[in-house]
Amino acid sequence: MKKLTHFDSRGQAHMVDVGTKDETHRIARACGRIAMQRATLTMITAGGAKKGDVLGVARIAAIQGAKRTADLIPLTHPLGLTCIRVDFTVDRKRIAVECIATAETRGRTGVEMEALIAVATGLLTIYDMCKAVDRGMRIEDICLLEKKGGKSGHWVRR
Repeated sequence: MKKLTHFDSRGQAHMVDVGTKDETHRIARACGRIAMQRATLTMITAGGAKKGDVLGVARIAAIQGAKRTADLIPLTHPLGLTCIRVDFTVDRKRIAVECIATAETRGRTGVEMEALIAVATGLLTIYDMCKAVDRGMRIEDICLLEKKGGKSGHWVRR
């Protein structure tokens, strides 16, 4: 089993030293979804929410969340993101909205946390904007789908 990198030899938390790592093009994709009542999904897709364009606001929030990852997760490195894409898909069968975020950088450490934070922030924004009509919404299955770049190479969820 691999050791946890955010702890030193004495077991104390520390920020990983990435100074000797090579700069590479790094990409991470993450996803998640928010399930809701059918009427809530209809309101979102019809543009009837009192707070405005739910998915448009959630997209901006997701991008902003990715940019602020180092402020939220204590041991992550601040990264210069070169790209963050956020896509929402309405899943009428599951009565949900799915979010997929792709984060990219050219750097010494990966962007998995930025992609995951983007998804979480986007879905939480949907919850916030629609909670007045549906407090029972569920945020589900946030996970990493894929990462590329760096010494560990290419990883894809199976």
